[in-house]
Amino acid sequence: MAQIYIKSLRYAKTSFYEVCSTLSPFLGIFSSFKNKISDDSNWMKKSKFVQLNTIDVSEDPVRPELDLEWRKSFGKKIFGLQYNDEILAVVCLAFTNDVPHTVRELDLMSQVSQYKKNANIAVAYTVWSKKKGAGKKIMEEVREYAKIKDLKRVVTLSPLTPMATHYHIRNEARLIRLNASTQNFEYNLKNK
Repeated sequence: MAQIYIKSLRYAKTSFYEVCSTLSPFLGIFSSFKNKISDDSNWMKKSKFVQLNTIDVSEDPVRPELDLEWRKSFGKKIFGLQYNDEILAVVCLAFTNDVPHTVRELDLMSQVSQYKKNANIAVAYTVWSKKKGAGKKIMEEVREYAKIKDLKRVVTLSPLTPMATHYHIRNEARLIRLNASTQNFEYNLKNK
């Protein structure tokens, strides 16, 4: 019985080495795949939150009707998540002292807040990304920006779509108001 066991161990050992030697050309592929995955996750750590002077508004899947001039008027700002020379995500922010229900209210509130210099809320009225994970990362950066600028809240003016709802809930925002044509989510600014 012991001889059978020893022979089967030798056979198993030989078979294992044969399989490994047969697969060795493919192991290089797996290691390069592993390196690619590692490189792909490094972009998140090395990306930068930058203010943008211009964007192609036709790339905006949420509010392409808002022109560049409107997006930069009355203190509104455009930010991007940059890795190397590529913009991976974009968010457009307005600064108000109340939560708007519509784009028209957003515009009026940002005008008043700039005139009175009393804005304490960052309103993300559009956000989109070109890379998986970049949308979440840019909203984390918006929250950090709001803390640095001593803003009290980060809210959204989002369309009534399942995609927008799922996006914000997945990114730990909570629904604070459901409007006739929009919805508002709020992001927590307190440290986790």
